[in-house]
Amino acid sequence: MAKHQEVERLAKKLDKMVHKKNTDGALDLLRELKNIKMSLETLQTTRVGMSVNAVRKQSSDEEVQTLAKVLIKSWKKLLDGSEGKLEEKKKEGSPVRSLSTSKDLGRNETSSKASGDLPTTPTTTAVPHRVTSFPPPPVTTNSVRNKSRELLVAALQTGDDYRAIGVDCEQLAVQIEDQIFQEFESTDMKYKARLRSRISNLKDQKNPDLRRNVLCGNITPQRISSMTAEEMASAELKQIRETLTKESIREHQLSKMGGTETDMFICNKCHGKSCTYTQVQTRSADEPMTTFVLCNSCGNRWKFC
Repeated sequence: MAKHQEVERLAKKLDKMVHKKNTDGALDLLRELKNIKMSLETLQTTRVGMSVNAVRKQSSDEEVQTLAKVLIKSWKKLLDGSEGKLEEKKKEGSPVRSLSTSKDLGRNETSSKASGDLPTTPTTTAVPHRVTSFPPPPVTTNSVRNKSRELLVAALQTGDDYRAIGVDCEQLAVQIEDQIFQEFESTDMKYKARLRSRISNLKDQKNPDLRRNVLCGNITPQRISSMTAEEMASAELKQIRETLTKESIREHQLSKMGGTETDMFICNKCHGKSCTYTQVQTRSADEPMTTFVLCNSCGNRWKFC
């Protein structure tokens, strides 16, 4: 139990480093993990492999990257060894749940005895190999969380990029959802709002770069789970926002700088006539100038062409 808690503590420290984008001190934590004799149960329940892999991707220190690769390689052997033992048990005829129903098995056995045929080797339906993440993410029975994962899978599978990249969208969706759940520790409104924003942005046909970066691993599950709407926006939308912001700042500054006082305009707020106006050529030369008006009484600003 003490070893399990120590691994969990080190994994949390690595996750914090990734979240803060500062991997200073990661080498010492990886060395501590290297000195711990890892068990399969500890490896799967603490998900330390994901933490180490995330640090490896983010760190620019070659020593950190090398040690992380060594740890992951050794832990994968542990997982592969357990899977190999399971396969050996199946081959040896150990009790393994068949894909057929118990009634079907009984019917086959009866017909075999009646016909006098020799017992045949039971066959099982071939299950296609699936690429899984390392280590396996936790399973949940929470209906809200499971539905959220299904919606994330659908968002990640928008288009055909996931096929070309060869990523397991189900496992990736589980990792993203789990990161969000860890932050809020509940499925409240904040959790749901965070999920909805990830799903809508990943499904956005006008923003394929975000989805591709998540599928390729350029944006980690930890990162996508905490990105703001501005950070997830497409390049086109970011450019529009920047233009609108600059225009708004310019209009605000023009309405306060200089100008000509006049009583030709009536403020629609205080109905006063004491105003200051400024005319600026904001469009092409053959278009009329834009007039910015400031009410000297209440400070109301407006513009018209």
